[in-house]
Amino acid sequence: MAKIYKHAYLNGTVVPFESANLSIASSAVLYGLSVYTVFYVVPDDKDYRVFRLEEHYKRLRSSAKIIGLEWPDHLTYDAFSVIVKGLIHANGPKEPSFVRATLHADALVPGTRTRDVHTQLSAFMYKAVSIHKSSDVRLKTSQWRRVPDNSIPSRAKVNGAYVNSVLAHQDALDAGYDDCIFLDQAGHVCELAAANIFMVRDGVLITPDTSSDLLEGINRRAILEFAEKEGIPVQERMVDLSELYIADEVFICGTSAFLASVCEIDGRKITGANPITKKLAAHHAEILKNSAVL
Repeated sequence: MAKIYKHAYLNGTVVPFESANLSIASSAVLYGLSVYTVFYVVPDDKDYRVFRLEEHYKRLRSSAKIIGLEWPDHLTYDAFSVIVKGLIHANGPKEPSFVRATLHADALVPGTRTRDVHTQLSAFMYKAVSIHKSSDVRLKTSQWRRVPDNSIPSRAKVNGAYVNSVLAHQDALDAGYDDCIFLDQAGHVCELAAANIFMVRDGVLITPDTSSDLLEGINRRAILEFAEKEGIPVQERMVDLSELYIADEVFICGTSAFLASVCEIDGRKITGANPITKKLAAHHAEILKNSAVL
């Protein structure tokens, strides 16, 4: 279990983590009707550095808009920053950490709707430990297909939608693998349970495009930006599973996964020195360490 810090934020104030609770009759509990984001925090002397906080705020707000949750008028980016800063300083972590911020529909038994349903923000912190090892990750194509955008949009981080990820991830674990690869309804590659996927073929960095039922990952965007800056050819397009089998390099990236190389997919070995993966991993570690001071 992750190490969770002792203070959380709920209902407008910092409270002991054990007191940060929602009713079992709330929409968040009954229907998974919440949206969230997770971002990286690293101590720096007396301050803290936070990775792309404004982008995480915008995505959280967009997630709420997509599914029709009401965004609190007072929760501007500046107000959100103050909340995050207060929570971090209340916990005073001495090690890299994650903050998980969630907008919940907390109305009691309102039925299956989002309009005129009260919402509130929660946030808590836990130690930043990767969900994967940093190399030699083994992947299995999931028997479960990715929920399509016209059912539950993947670009919105909806809590209830992660049942899809749990089913696919558990299937991979039961088969002795580290994680799953989701395919969309047409059989094209989407992403993992909680990370985006990239491959390198003949020096070109390739990743599924944002119409492929995937989360528009903030770490994903950072990797693509750096690759283009370094002159690495980049393609965002539909990807077939068989392309991954014959790739020169495959890696995954996400807030909770950091950046990790893949060594096997469905029993096919991915071999090589991974020069582009290593270069991108080094850059990813550097930008996390040198994120903006909050």
